[in-house]
Amino acid sequence: MSVIVGLFLFSRHYNHGMKLPESYIPKEYLALKINYCKKQLAMLPEIFTTRRKIKGIERDLFLVNSHIYYQDGFIGKKLQQQLLLREKYICELSKLEGLWSASFRGVPSTDLEPRNINRLLYTGNNESVVINKEFFNSLKNDANPYYPEHKTHYYNGTFYRSPAEASIARFYTEQGIPFKYEPEIWLRGLNHPVYTDFVLLIKELNLCKFQEHFGLKNSSDYTRKTATTYTNYSGAGLLPELDVFYTYDLDGVPFDIRSLHTKLNSVIYNSLFVL
Repeated sequence: MSVIVGLFLFSRHYNHGMKLPESYIPKEYLALKINYCKKQLAMLPEIFTTRRKIKGIERDLFLVNSHIYYQDGFIGKKLQQQLLLREKYICELSKLEGLWSASFRGVPSTDLEPRNINRLLYTGNNESVVINKEFFNSLKNDANPYYPEHKTHYYNGTFYRSPAEASIARFYTEQGIPFKYEPEIWLRGLNHPVYTDFVLLIKELNLCKFQEHFGLKNSSDYTRKTATTYTNYSGAGLLPELDVFYTYDLDGVPFDIRSLHTKLNSVIYNSLFVL
């Protein structure tokens, strides 16, 4: 049986037998994720497996565009990696399209096309860096050395400073969005680093987003700190509600994770159509 047929059967089972994630994915972002998977699949070759007798010996082979390659050969090992990637994207696309059909009508908009978007951050020495996957990978997770005693809410191997931050981390994990918690970042105009609450990698755009979560308790000191944070990011070239966005805890109003759906969808949509 060919790999493609096998994956098709698995895909059918995956769509109809799986339990879809309960967390909601905003419409535009879901369309972008679907288009991203389709784009990745289009760039990968169709690979089939077969077994044939060659010079009297049974050999496992790959078939690609009418060419035959030994599975244990140099090219075959590369094709094996591409085959695993293809399987990964087929399964992911099946899940995402299942979520789409369960939540929305019509087909995902093709205007939401995945692409590389270059945005710059100006660092402490006034040099610019593109905030892409390479930048993201350079950041150390959970690097803030200050007030470790405030980190009391545990989730998935990390202690967070509040239930809201832990729920935000859970949201990104469930959505499959890579993130770093409180990494050290140097911004232009400052002689000390900042520790952004969350830095996300939107892989469909090869672009980072910065999130600060504020626990506003009607304190004038905290309000001044919030205003300073806005100024610091803007001075480093990051635009509010585009590169960096903010969520809040208010007195008597617990943080609602649904507000993060809206914020995330907005900054991603703006990146596609404003930049």
